[in-house]
Amino acid sequence: MAYLLFFWPRPADTTEARVWYGKGDQVDYCDIQTLNGDGLRASEIPKAYTPGCKFDVVPMPILANCREPLKDGIVDMRGLWRGVTGRIGHLERIEQCGDRFVITVGGLIHDFRADATLANGARDVNPPFCTNFASAIRSDSSGALQFRPFNLFDAVERRLEDDHLVFTYIDGIETRMERICHYPVAKSTTEQNPEKAGNIRPVARQ
Repeated sequence: MAYLLFFWPRPADTTEARVWYGKGDQVDYCDIQTLNGDGLRASEIPKAYTPGCKFDVVPMPILANCREPLKDGIVDMRGLWRGVTGRIGHLERIEQCGDRFVITVGGLIHDFRADATLANGARDVNPPFCTNFASAIRSDSSGALQFRPFNLFDAVERRLEDDHLVFTYIDGIETRMERICHYPVAKSTTEQNPEKAGNIRPVARQ
C-alpha cells in the first residue's frame, strides 16, 4: 500500500489545455445546459487530472461541451455548491453527462464514471504529500454516490436531499450544501455577505 501511495506512477495527463485558458471562477453555474444529445458524448472528452498536487486557478468546466443525457439511475447533481452546515464554506463544482462526473473541489479534479470500477474511477492525488489515490465510485439505488478508495470501503458519500447536496466524509462529518451561481469573490466577502458573494438565484436550464 505504501508503494501505491508514494511511488505508483501517475497516468499521462490528458486534461484538455483549454480548461486552463479561461477563468472558471467567473462562470455562471446556475446556467445549466440541457443534456439533449446534441453535442459530444462523455467518451469523446479526454479525462481530466489534477495538475501537480493541486491547482491554484479554478479550471473551466471539463464537460462544458458534453450533451449526453444522464444514464438511468444517475441523479442530476450539477452545479456549484457551498457548505452551510458541517464544513461551512466548503465549495465544490459538479459536472455530469452520461454516467460521468467531474467534481472540482479543494484544488483537486475528480473525473470518473459512476460504474463501481477502479478502471473508470477517480485517479487522484492528496495534498499536502501528493500521495496517490484511486477510487471506484458507485451510485446506489437512491442515486447517492459512494467513493471507495481502492474499491475497499465506502469513504465519502454525496446525495441530494430536496434542494441541498449532502456530503458525508469518512470522519462522519455531514456537510449540507446550498446551490450558488458564482464562486465567492473573496473569503472576507463571503463571511460578510454570503448571499451577495455566492449570487444565489434559481437555476436556469437551457
